[in-house]
Amino acid sequence: MDLVNDVLHGSRLALTRLLTKIEDETIEGQEALDKLFSYSGKAHVIGVTGPTGSGKSTLVNCLVNELRDVKDREKPQKVAVIAVDPSSPFTGGALLGDRLRMRAISADPDIFIRSMASRGALGGLAKMTLAVALALDAAGYGIIIIETVGAGQSEVEIAKLAHTTIVVEAPGLGDDIQAAKSGILEIADILVVNKADQPGVDAAEGALKAMLWMGYSDTDISAEQEKGKYQWVPPLIRTVAINGEGVQKLADEVRRHMAALQESREWQSRTQQCMSAFVKQLLMRELQSRASLDENSKNYQQVMAKVYDKKLSPYQAVQELLSN
Repeated sequence: MDLVNDVLHGSRLALTRLLTKIEDETIEGQEALDKLFSYSGKAHVIGVTGPTGSGKSTLVNCLVNELRDVKDREKPQKVAVIAVDPSSPFTGGALLGDRLRMRAISADPDIFIRSMASRGALGGLAKMTLAVALALDAAGYGIIIIETVGAGQSEVEIAKLAHTTIVVEAPGLGDDIQAAKSGILEIADILVVNKADQPGVDAAEGALKAMLWMGYSDTDISAEQEKGKYQWVPPLIRTVAINGEGVQKLADEVRRHMAALQESREWQSRTQQCMSAFVKQLLMRELQSRASLDENSKNYQQVMAKVYDKKLSPYQAVQELLSN
């Protein structure tokens, strides 16, 4: 069976098998991705992040249907969802509950949902998230939504992979300025206050607005977008995802941001940033792998003996190990 050819011709079974091979980091998966790479580069990647309990999965579930329905297209947009779930620190397994929560939309042939275990990776993503996204892009999915693990104070890696980053907050989750302390507001292209029917929504929205104004000048906030120049102030939207309230407005803002990126060269810039991040990630993994494999080698032991004897500094040791 030609896995690559089957994926390019729309086989969901072949795509599922390929994604499993990519996640497992097999040679076959890597070689297939090499062949598919030239077919990628068309999809718009949307990152959805925010604290655990903010309703990200429910919001994504509603947003998918809104984004598929584009009036000027003959056929609905094909949308893929990559939902990253936390892994157990003991077993490495994950519940993959997002697939269960999105069961209502998973039957649609133009919607593809892939749950991924974070497998201990930091930053709110799984290690092979971008590789999976590239395969989905090559398979013809025009919009790819990546839902991260619930954000704490470091889960901002999504901003390196997404064209549009949606940060979801909700009232009643604790410290209203926790997001600002973690830097999560700095990565937002669109801010969402979900569960807007809950008490405390006005206070949560007010705090977010105050922080937003701190990050942008009056000129920025009042300025019109100039054609050919990327200017964007993150809008703040209230939603009640459980009944779909506000989700159409959110989809409209996503489309408006897509247009703003396309009218300037920012879309290409973010795509290049994503590829740069991926290459650096693969390079770091390769270097770590080499260092780990060589740890018990004679050369490694000789270099470390020089470090122990103060004949080499740790920096010099790294250079010598990498040069061999």
